Amino acid sequence: MLQKIFQKLENPKRPLLGPNVKALQFWGLLLPKNKFMKRFYIFMHFAVTVFTATECIDVWFVKSDMNLLLNNLKITMLATMSVIKVMTFLFWQKSWISIIEYVTRADLNQRNTTDPKKLELLKTFTQYCRKITFMYWSLMYTTVIIMIVLPLYKYFSSETYRENVKNGTDSYIPVVSSWVPFDKSTMVGYLAASIYQSYAAIYGGGWITSFDGNSMVIMVFFRAELEFLRIDAMDIFGTESEQVDQEVALKRLKECHSRHVELVKYARIFDSCLSPIMLLYMFVCSVMLCVTAYQINIETSAMQRLLNAEYLVFGVAQLFIYCWHSNDVLYASADLMCGPYESIWWTKSVVYRKDLFLLVEQFNKEVVFSAGPFTKLTVATFINILKGAYSYYTLLSQSQMK
Repeated sequence: MLQKIFQKLENPKRPLLGPNVKALQFWGLLLPKNKFMKRFYIFMHFAVTVFTATECIDVWFVKSDMNLLLNNLKITMLATMSVIKVMTFLFWQKSWISIIEYVTRADLNQRNTTDPKKLELLKTFTQYCRKITFMYWSLMYTTVIIMIVLPLYKYFSSETYRENVKNGTDSYIPVVSSWVPFDKSTMVGYLAASIYQSYAAIYGGGWITSFDGNSMVIMVFFRAELEFLRIDAMDIFGTESEQVDQEVALKRLKECHSRHVELVKYARIFDSCLSPIMLLYMFVCSVMLCVTAYQINIETSAMQRLLNAEYLVFGVAQLFIYCWHSNDVLYASADLMCGPYESIWWTKSVVYRKDLFLLVEQFNKEVVFSAGPFTKLTVATFINILKGAYSYYTLLSQSQMK
């Protein structure tokens, strides 16, 4: 069953980004050309954006209850981050489309190779992209399902809770804390609010999975392309036993140079689209991780602790995957310079060596992704964010003990 679903997500024209592009199209981040469908998706985006605004308004009404306030803040910050992701994706739609087309074009060119080493690497990278995409989708929607099911589970599993709700000593647990212009303490009002909240949670989850999944796979592509460039640079002059003539060597050298120029160009475009998002995301994740850890510590309900723990895992995984793959790209970029020196350059004349030196200088350009103008996305940055979140958690815990 799952295998058939996964097969339908594949696209022979986009062997690497097939499922990711389909997700972007399904959730409306890549707007269709059809005017009706385009307006439909814009309306859907607007509806979730309005819902996010109601979450912010609700902060005022729950400010007296620390637990409700913290729960609202962590959800609202993540929702606001999702809205910003989508708005920037729509605003920079042309840049994102150019990046996707470049990735597809370069990937298809690599798949025309007959080199068994490169074919094996292509298979490995493609399988890896599918794993992180589907695992990330699963993690996201596990979180969404728990958020939606938890209120129903508590209502039907706890007779005491039902009685408390009926006599007014307790209130309905919302799917997501948000303000509505009607009384949500009644069954009808609560159901109406829950339907809107569930819709926003599901659609917001689609935003996150499609945007993040696409970005992560593109990062994997840049690492793969850098590794392929290193392999091709090693083979510029052929092997000691089978050397190529001057014309072929010069052609290979030019191809390596032009491919790296294009890679650097699109890596910078990708970074310009992603960098502002990651700067905000680092701040949001620091607060979100701190708040979630604190809630796990003070929560008495086992079900609520489970939800908070799953939410914490999702928050850590989101940030870690970005930092990990950016870190991979950085190291692949640094190792790329070894490629020309691993060729049989010592058998060639000074003229060849000068051309090879120009290629080395081109390969010396660092490819890495950043979070604004302040820091690079690396594993070291991820560890620093965890340290910062733990510091905030300690401060929050101590302030509540006084």
